[in-house]
Amino acid sequence: MVTMRDVEKIALSMPGASKELRDDDRPAYLVDKKVFCFHRTPRRDALDPVTGDRLDDVFVFHVADEEMKSMWLAERPSVYFTTEHFNGYAAILVRIGSLAEVDHDELFELVSDAWLARAPKRLAQHWLEEQGLDSEYE
Repeated sequence: MVTMRDVEKIALSMPGASKELRDDDRPAYLVDKKVFCFHRTPRRDALDPVTGDRLDDVFVFHVADEEMKSMWLAERPSVYFTTEHFNGYAAILVRIGSLAEVDHDELFELVSDAWLARAPKRLAQHWLEEQGLDSEYE
């Protein structure tokens, strides 16, 4: 079971990552001035199915592409979702409370995938090589 503290710990462990507080002190995590994951402000496209209120607990993770987005959404439809606003945009959403259904390994994969989607190619390739992963980063 993971929490926002785990998200922050992993996000800030990524090379070149930093934290910025945005609207209402909501955190955003950046690499090379590009956001790779963030706590989204309430928007009219994400509503509580019971009350109809705007969701205040949506966290967004960038992903590499639409194929990766589809994979995450299909893998855990009870945890990950999207909205019309994000149609055609490489990102997935999760309610912060649903992080309790995610284990540490899955969270690491999610955060590192988000970081890889936004990091400069050389930095990403270097990190992948350090991890013993595919050095052919595109």
